[in-house]
Amino acid sequence: ANYVRIGIFENGLRTRDLALNKKELRVKIAESAITKTSVIRIMKLSECAMSLMGIKPLEIADSDTVKPIPASATRLEFIGDSITCGYGVDDPDPTHNFKTLTEDVTKGFAYKTAAALNCDHSMFSISGYGIISGFTDNPEFRHADQLIPTFYESMGLSYDKLDGIPVPHAVRWDFSKYIPDIIVLNLGTNDDSFCQDDKDRQSWYASKYTEFLKLIRKHNQKAYIVCAFGLMGDRLYPTICDAVGIYKAETGDTRIQTVHLPEQDFEHVGYGADYHPLESEHEKAAKVLIPVLSEIIEKRL
Repeated sequence: ANYVRIGIFENGLRTRDLALNKKELRVKIAESAITKTSVIRIMKLSECAMSLMGIKPLEIADSDTVKPIPASATRLEFIGDSITCGYGVDDPDPTHNFKTLTEDVTKGFAYKTAAALNCDHSMFSISGYGIISGFTDNPEFRHADQLIPTFYESMGLSYDKLDGIPVPHAVRWDFSKYIPDIIVLNLGTNDDSFCQDDKDRQSWYASKYTEFLKLIRKHNQKAYIVCAFGLMGDRLYPTICDAVGIYKAETGDTRIQTVHLPEQDFEHVGYGADYHPLESEHEKAAKVLIPVLSEIIEKRL
């Protein structure tokens, strides 16, 4: 079963790593024999598509208080696929398949980048999804139902459901709730399984990529857009560069750029589940992305 995976952090350190293996789980988040102030973070480590959870009202001692930490000066949004989700990062066996309990977004390049820059972040990422096709092991078959642009204007996507609550993809997202300063788009690995070396398919991908950039800009007028790619192969990277060039020519928008991420080093490091990157390879990608975003932030976006 794909249980929700939850991490509880106190002052930056993970104190609990839990599987929501029952309908309702009562968890002691923190306790102390002395009075102190701590920063507590409850994080869902597994992706929305395969696992949903809700949080009921917190119970605290009569003398305790809870208040949100201040917002960061910069907000990031990551739009992606399984790579952004941290798929398989905790399972160093490439012959193993997906499990929520081996997925950890905090070990992925996206979260690592946000943490290093001390930025608030939002993830809109679904394993197996793409721009024109979801992952396919048969290039003659296109998964037209597994497209990120189809769901981008909704809260998300989940195959799961909570009692009495609409599924995320039935809820239209209010883009005023979270306004990112920078959006990092990392999509194409699943499309590549369909496109292969077919130039017509690659051109179609470029066209739809450009179309998606326009949709992103429609809802995020002030954001700087970074199009990253390469961690699980970079065959479509030139096509992404072409798509960004077309977008800039058609719109006059200059607040966008591409970034080539280093491909995972399977010969020396190995793979995670289903040949996904291990944490060390996510680290390398983050080290490339961090200075790019840092420069954008320093220039005040």
